[in-house]
Amino acid sequence: MEALKIALQILLGITSLLLTLLILLHKGRGGGLSDMFGGGMSSNLGSSGVAERNLNRFTVVLGITWGVVIVGLGLLMSYSS
Repeated sequence: MEALKIALQILLGITSLLLTLLILLHKGRGGGLSDMFGGGMSSNLGSSGVAERNLNRFTVVLGITWGVVIVGLGLLMSYSS
C-alpha cells in the first residue's frame, strides 16, 4: 500500500508540473490578463491549427489524469487509516 501511495504522489507531482507547463503554452484568446500586458497586439484569426488542437487534447487528457490521481490519493489515504 505504501508503494502505491508513493507512486501516486510522484505521478501527482509530474502531472502538476506538466499541466502547468501545457496551460502556459496556450495562446491568449484576448479579453483577459493577456491583454493588459500586450497580448492583445496579435491578430485573432479565430482558426486553430493542428498544433493548438493537439495541445488542447494533451491538456485535457493530462487534466483528467491529474484529477484521477487526486481522487485515488484521497481514497487511498482515507481507507488506509
